Amino acid sequence: MEKKLIMLMLLLQLLSLGQSSSKPTANITVMGLVYCDVCSNNNFSKHSYFMPGVEVRIICRFKAASSKTREMITFSANRTTNELGLYKLDITSVEGASCATEANKDSLVASCQASLIGSSSDSCNVPGHKTTTDQVKSKRSNLCVYRFTALNFRPFKKNIDLCGKQ
Repeated sequence: MEKKLIMLMLLLQLLSLGQSSSKPTANITVMGLVYCDVCSNNNFSKHSYFMPGVEVRIICRFKAASSKTREMITFSANRTTNELGLYKLDITSVEGASCATEANKDSLVASCQASLIGSSSDSCNVPGHKTTTDQVKSKRSNLCVYRFTALNFRPFKKNIDLCGKQ
């Protein structure tokens, strides 16, 4: 499936090489973190740690908010967190869309969601916050960065010696 998507993107790039366009182009980055909530308190505590190797599904829907079109683009991708617990999806060259201010009638309207698929740890594998929606971190004319609130897993049983009774 990923190979087909890459081939389709390459074909579209080749077809567009000969065409010049005055349409704006947006580059979009979606990112978030996954951690182990060792004390099961929905907070990143001194005992928590970021989790590498966690599978996360990202789904984004983008609509060019233009009076001339009603185009909708949907991206769905699975990502694996790196050694720092970070997952990231880069979507380059969304033609006809701009990440400019909300006052710009041609700005990009977007909605993204991230969901946990599976834990990389046998000792921390019970989903805590398992789905999150986006929060805009940065918006410039050709770059949008969307940041998710952190997702987490918890251990099956809380370590009372480590975390206390609360």
